[in-house]
Amino acid sequence: MSHKVSRLLGALLIALAPLGLVQAGEVQVAVAANFTAPMEELAKGFAQSSGHQAKLAFGATGKFYAQISHGAPFEVFLSADSKTPSKLIGDGAAVAGSQFTYATGQLVLWSAQPGLVDDQGAVLKQGRFAHLAIANPAAAPYGAAALETLQALDVAEPLKGKLVQGESIAQTHQFIATGNAELGFIALSQVYKDGRISGGSAWQVPAKLHAPLTQDAVLLKAGQDNPAARALLDYLKTPAAKAVIARYGYAVD
Repeated sequence: MSHKVSRLLGALLIALAPLGLVQAGEVQVAVAANFTAPMEELAKGFAQSSGHQAKLAFGATGKFYAQISHGAPFEVFLSADSKTPSKLIGDGAAVAGSQFTYATGQLVLWSAQPGLVDDQGAVLKQGRFAHLAIANPAAAPYGAAALETLQALDVAEPLKGKLVQGESIAQTHQFIATGNAELGFIALSQVYKDGRISGGSAWQVPAKLHAPLTQDAVLLKAGQDNPAARALLDYLKTPAAKAVIARYGYAVD
């Protein structure tokens, strides 16, 4: 190839770069299970607006912390709390100054059975059920919030023998949806569609009964030199992204 042709190709590539044809990249993202549905939609919008591809993995926040601490190659982490991203920064596994709140979640007591759960949560004190599902409190912030709620209502001890634990909020939802547990605590976003709870019966747990479900994102050290990783975090702060997040029942700033 002649030097002149090479220069022409180089100029063409530079000209095309703003269109995302050269700069498009890929980012490995660890996402809290409660944020599965909105993140899948957000990833599509992110790809359309930037050309970058977000490769998503979903699971419990506590398990992701362990995986990241042991060198898992995630580049961005969307946690179900604010403590874990802060801890990763303190550990040196995440970039200082990159943490921000992308959503505030809502805990809901839900049953696939219409009429089982009343809108005041009185079903918990009546105890006319065999199994109550919660996510593992040690690994999932929504599970911890569920346990706090039971304690605040003074029903934690009476219901102790009826609790079944999911490894994540996703598995907890599966327990309830399949009827293996008559009811349980999950994220509102898992059953929220078109501005309302879709199917079954539910009680939206008052925020005063548990610690705030503040969900923070952070840039991990593995992604600090990846433009796609930084672009994703910037995208989550856009009005378009916030509109998607709000549609799934989360509060956004």
